[in-house]
Amino acid sequence: MDFKELRNKYVSFFESKGHKHISSSSLIPENDPTVLFTTAGMHPLVPYLLGQPHPEGKRLVDWQKCIRTGDIDDVGDPAHLTFFEMLGNWSLGDYFKKEAISWSYEFLIKELGFKPEQLHVTVFEGDADAPRDEESAGYWESLGIPKERIHFKPKEDNWWGPAGTTGPCGPDTEMFIDTGLPACSDKCGPGCHCGKYIEIWNNVFMQYNKQEDGTFIPLSQKNVDTGMGIERTVAMLSGKKSVYETDIFKPIINKIEQLSGTTYGSDEDTSRAIRIIADHIRTATFIIGDERGISPSNVGAGYVLRRLIRRSVRFGKKLGINKAFLADIAQVVIDMMSQFYPELIQNKQRIFDELSAEEAKFETTLQTGLNEFNKVAGKLAEHNQTGISGKTAFKLYDTYGFPLELTLELAKEKNMTVDVDGFNEQYTKHKEESRTASKGTFKAGLADHAEETTNLHSATHLLHAALRKVLGDHVQQKGSNITQERLRFDFSHPQKVTPEQLKEVEDLVNEQIQKKMPITMEVMTLEEAKAQGALAFFTSKYGEKVKVYTMGDFSKEVCGGPHAQNTGDLGRFVIKKEEASSAGVRRIKAVLVKE
Repeated sequence: MDFKELRNKYVSFFESKGHKHISSSSLIPENDPTVLFTTAGMHPLVPYLLGQPHPEGKRLVDWQKCIRTGDIDDVGDPAHLTFFEMLGNWSLGDYFKKEAISWSYEFLIKELGFKPEQLHVTVFEGDADAPRDEESAGYWESLGIPKERIHFKPKEDNWWGPAGTTGPCGPDTEMFIDTGLPACSDKCGPGCHCGKYIEIWNNVFMQYNKQEDGTFIPLSQKNVDTGMGIERTVAMLSGKKSVYETDIFKPIINKIEQLSGTTYGSDEDTSRAIRIIADHIRTATFIIGDERGISPSNVGAGYVLRRLIRRSVRFGKKLGINKAFLADIAQVVIDMMSQFYPELIQNKQRIFDELSAEEAKFETTLQTGLNEFNKVAGKLAEHNQTGISGKTAFKLYDTYGFPLELTLELAKEKNMTVDVDGFNEQYTKHKEESRTASKGTFKAGLADHAEETTNLHSATHLLHAALRKVLGDHVQQKGSNITQERLRFDFSHPQKVTPEQLKEVEDLVNEQIQKKMPITMEVMTLEEAKAQGALAFFTSKYGEKVKVYTMGDFSKEVCGGPHAQNTGDLGRFVIKKEEASSAGVRRIKAVLVKE
């Protein structure tokens, strides 16, 4: 079964169970300061998991593009991916454990063809916070799964959330396929990393709300949140040991082989380099080509994108590719995936331009790094020293993109040595710091819906409309990040906004606030919303229902919410700063002052 057939089979199955198929959301979360990218299928649905009504109802199904970047340096092995797609079905206060478990079993066995005896499941073993999940175990047993294949696991294995310190959470049940490999020990079971048991699906049952005092109370709206990774499932169904051996990656790898004159599988170093380029350029293509696509930069998501591109170029050189090649690989990704993500076609030229520009920029950086190496080597020679420290070698790697092998090669030419252990020490320290920072960024995956945040969200709509009136209709939102203290709004505009224009924008927003206009919401199809003049810069399935928020005759925009009730609730709008975000994108930081 290929990746196209799997996604269609999944959606069709859940549509037959009364679910509505919704579109994949942007990779760049809107108005959520807690994450750089959409990390899971549940992320865009958080407001609805917290109780807001979804325009398409209480049963939903989708495939969602996701990115996780905590382990970029580990990508290159046969398993890790930065970009992946997640299949999900959702119950927003509708069905619960019995139906979710029954349908999971039916889909795995009847639709995908796994044998019942291959299936192992895990459930929550219970603790002081919540009881043992005998209910889920009972449903699995009623479907024919014997007790010896139902494994009770602690909270670290079978509990989801809350994403922050408080909020929705609950036990989950995970499904594993026994691959038939021999057990690695007497303790081998689901969750072991030897390869015998592969997790294929996870059903989260959000039934508790964790309080600030650490207690758990039942949620009034109980939800089901599921996730099945397309890449991993296709690999299992195809009998492949690695996702890189499936049809998802084969055309991309073929292109890299053609460009480099190498062969995947010929040796591990070559295969690793090919996997890194395939994963990273697939990811970069989706980030740049997203409806809220961003550009390479030195901060946040733009920095992650820059790392992915530059790491690809480095490994391309290792394979012997000495010309610009990233756009060629991006073309393969676009050809494969635009059927499901039409934004890739719409933003095709932007993808090529950004990749090529960053590729050229990195060539300059590498040359600068070479000059830096020669400078260091010269100083050492002046003092009759022949050893390059690990700290210097790591600076060449981190600042100029020099892989350690290149530093070793250059040092050898000058009869110098490199402190490899010192480099590895610096590298490990950097990796741990990056991972800690990533955890800090990602730990609060649920967007804050405090009153201050909600008011600032409404203010971004007024700001967006005001910018279009003052600067022109070319202005489009490119990103939004909101905390309880301030809003940050990125928008397309080719040059710096003048102080006079900023003052005009600020005055326009405050004028609408002073009018004390009600903020209304209607549910309609995207086509109807656009016909009414609503702003909507994203793709959506034909006929899919969306929420449209209106503020008088000044702002009408498609958005998931939440929003204030009236513009008069917002306070005085003050622009604090205007600056460049990336090429062709400006950034405004603003606050609301209560008077």
